[in-house]
Amino acid sequence: MPVSPTPAPAVLTAFRCASALVCCGAIGLLAGCASGPESHVVSAPPPAPTSRAPTSTTTTTTPNVVAPGRGYAATGSQVVSTTVVTQTPPAPQPEVVLARPTPHHNWLAGYWTWRNDRYEWVAGHWELPPYTGAQWVMPRWEPQGSAYVFTEGYWY
Repeated sequence: MPVSPTPAPAVLTAFRCASALVCCGAIGLLAGCASGPESHVVSAPPPAPTSRAPTSTTTTTTPNVVAPGRGYAATGSQVVSTTVVTQTPPAPQPEVVLARPTPHHNWLAGYWTWRNDRYEWVAGHWELPPYTGAQWVMPRWEPQGSAYVFTEGYWY
């Protein structure tokens, strides 16, 4: 009677582990295939379109300013633009004021403006006044009834 060789213990252990993994995998697949309640994803409907799209109008004017030391009204060299929008302007963005380039530069803070039918942020920056003693009038949004009026900034 021929004697069959006995497998090494490591081979037997590997075979048993592989068999156990195959059985566990089969059980896992069968458990995953069990029928259960169907899942339905429910999402909110898209927001309704606004009843009134933001509208805007823009007018331009040339401010009359009193010429320094002259005592009479002079027409300013800059055109001032006024925009009326029916949408509330966003809150100002925080800014980091960089080092002043020269003692003559003035910091012009950032602001929201209305361009291309939406609000756009204009970052603050240092600027040289157009002449000695010139003062900067900040751009501003002011509520007016159900609208907001924007007036561009200008030097005087």
